[in-house]
Amino acid sequence: MLSGRRLDLLDPSPLDIEVEDIAHGLAFVARWNGQTRGEYPYSVAEHSLLVEQLLGVMAPKTPVKWRLAALLHDAPEYVIGDMISPVKAAVGPGYKALDERLTAAVHLRFGLPGAVPVSVKRQIKRADKVSAWLEAVQIAGFSEGEADRLFGRPTQAELRAVVLVPRPPMAAKAAFLARHAELIAAL
Repeated sequence: MLSGRRLDLLDPSPLDIEVEDIAHGLAFVARWNGQTRGEYPYSVAEHSLLVEQLLGVMAPKTPVKWRLAALLHDAPEYVIGDMISPVKAAVGPGYKALDERLTAAVHLRFGLPGAVPVSVKRQIKRADKVSAWLEAVQIAGFSEGEADRLFGRPTQAELRAVVLVPRPPMAAKAAFLARHAELIAAL
């Protein structure tokens, strides 16, 4: 990693995980395989910020630790990249196991339980789907009908005032680091 840490992907240690590495990696990983409108690819860092924001809109009383879990929900992608769901399924259970090990190490590094409760996981997944719908319609060229079929139709409250404008990777990294610091400080 850029921090100098050596991360064993098969047996990740929380001690080898640094938020700067996560933010940097996610800021340079493109969602939608880079097939988005705009001057810059829409990064996983930006997506993660949106998912955390949407969770706050959808469930305003969500404890800070679960907001942090939402921000970090795709953290393993800083080292394994972002794969679309059909590719993940084709790779098989090994991908899911790798993702779960990395997620657990990331969570432990930042004071979260290795496994998020199912009810919280469901809330984060809902925010993730709303984010995917917004991304699909606003920057990935999908019609609303196509996005509805794939991700479900968001409510008006979930859609309110969210306009996606992909930004340069270093700006996305800075925003991710700033939000992470705010959440850590509030724990």
